[in-house]
Amino acid sequence: MQYIDNIIFLILLVAGFGLFAKSLLKIYRNIKLGREINRSDRKSERWETMARVAMGQSKMVKRPVAGILHLFVYVGFVIINIELIEIIVDGIFGTHRFLASIFGHGFYNFFTATLEVLALLVVIGVVVFFIRRNFYGVKRLTMKELFGWPKNDANWILIIEFALMMAFFSMNSADYVLQMRGVLAEHGSFPISEMTLVPFLEIFSFDNGFLMFVEKGAWWFHFVGILFFMNYLYYSKHLHIILAFPSTWFANLDKKGKFNNLDSVTKEIKLMMDPNADPYAAPAEGDAADVPSKFGAEDIFDLNQVQLLNAYSCTECGRCTSVCPANITGKKLSPRLILMKTRDRLEEVGRNIDKNGKFEDDGKKLLNDYITKEELWACTTCNACTEACPVLLDPLSIIFEMRRFLVMEQSAAPQELNLMMTNLENNAAPWQYNQADRLNWAND
Repeated sequence: MQYIDNIIFLILLVAGFGLFAKSLLKIYRNIKLGREINRSDRKSERWETMARVAMGQSKMVKRPVAGILHLFVYVGFVIINIELIEIIVDGIFGTHRFLASIFGHGFYNFFTATLEVLALLVVIGVVVFFIRRNFYGVKRLTMKELFGWPKNDANWILIIEFALMMAFFSMNSADYVLQMRGVLAEHGSFPISEMTLVPFLEIFSFDNGFLMFVEKGAWWFHFVGILFFMNYLYYSKHLHIILAFPSTWFANLDKKGKFNNLDSVTKEIKLMMDPNADPYAAPAEGDAADVPSKFGAEDIFDLNQVQLLNAYSCTECGRCTSVCPANITGKKLSPRLILMKTRDRLEEVGRNIDKNGKFEDDGKKLLNDYITKEELWACTTCNACTEACPVLLDPLSIIFEMRRFLVMEQSAAPQELNLMMTNLENNAAPWQYNQADRLNWAND
């Protein structure tokens, strides 16, 4: 019976990480539903971009207040969970503050003191974020598209992080008092706990049994809370904690505003412009395979895998929407909502596969059922959204592919565009005049 705690700990550890791995595999499967795209070029530039943007938070600090607070939460929460290594070893083997024997007395004191300072910064960050999101009225955080689950999800994450940090301080405070009473060996330095919770424990002169209960209870709460938080990520916008890294690595490194051309269309145009080409000749070997089954995107299967990864990586911060000229002028388009709707459709398809073993046609599409034509045609393709995104997501590429489908598959462009394209076809210019008159503007 003396090892019952260790056995329970090990079961929870295996179950928690097992469920987390299962969720990641499901996300990977869903992303693989998209078209393959080769983003393996310029590897050194990609590593540098990921280190600078995802790890270094370089784009977050363009809005200093939110950026610095996010840096507090990000760095603090990540580094504090290095202590998870110690928790795992202590939980499996029944030791207490295992890293003290590895680091030595001096460095372990510095290590635990640093964790306390970082934990305080995390608490400050999440409290300010909670106030900004719920009471301060930042427009991009109070828009209609965030009502319901998105807002609740963001608040739950902040509450969970706050609770984990409070458990961390409670554990350290009870531990410190027990060390001072000689019940536990003296390991670590806890400056924040000494100034905040330790005086409270000493005023009420709690006995050693109660303090052991608080220390062990907070330890278990912190451990189970980390496992819960880790598995909650699958259902949350906070997947960006993990997926921001591959998203920045696979980001489009071309100049913004450069749209991709379809090889099949390019070859067809070159054939049309070649006076020596035989229009009735059979396509060259391999050319037929280059012709896509569908031009543009109607559903998530038509988008590429990086675009689906982007949908999962969106943190719904709304920086893209806040700078979108279409949205600012009252149009329905919200780049953030484009990514959110793409993720919703992707999750719906995933549930369909889970239920049926394979995708069974559900009569729905990303186009019209989730994203409307009005939203797509409101976009000015100015790239403000892609420039603003702190993790280099590209909602414009999804808009562009869905527009391509409307034009090339359904001939469903607005009348103004149809007129322009007709003029291009007939007059080789957007305006409605004879080709012979194209240079008349230079006569004077």
